[in-house]
Amino acid sequence: MNIEAYRNYCLSKKGVTEEFPFDENTLVFKVLGKMFALCDVDEFESINLKATPEEVIRRKEEHEGVLPGYHMNKKYWITVLTDGTVEDKLLYTWLDDSYNEVVKGLPRKKQEELV
Repeated sequence: MNIEAYRNYCLSKKGVTEEFPFDENTLVFKVLGKMFALCDVDEFESINLKATPEEVIRRKEEHEGVLPGYHMNKKYWITVLTDGTVEDKLLYTWLDDSYNEVVKGLPRKKQEELV
């Protein structure tokens, strides 16, 4: 996966915005104000994604390219290498999962905005 494909995919989701809230290198994608994916735009070596605690454990055990979430709550976040260790198709699925996990945690009224 390259950064352009990653960015386009994230922005294609309903209610998504992009911003640089931490510094000029860390691109963050949010759904209605809540983070679901982030990466370093200069290096694009990995992506941080949200998951359920069970999925965090499973993905780290089953995939060499999955690490504890860098600078994130390691119970809910993973860092996925973008070096091809994890197939792009699976990365897209995990992006969907991360987006859906964040949406699930939004208040019902906000969730309805995405329908």
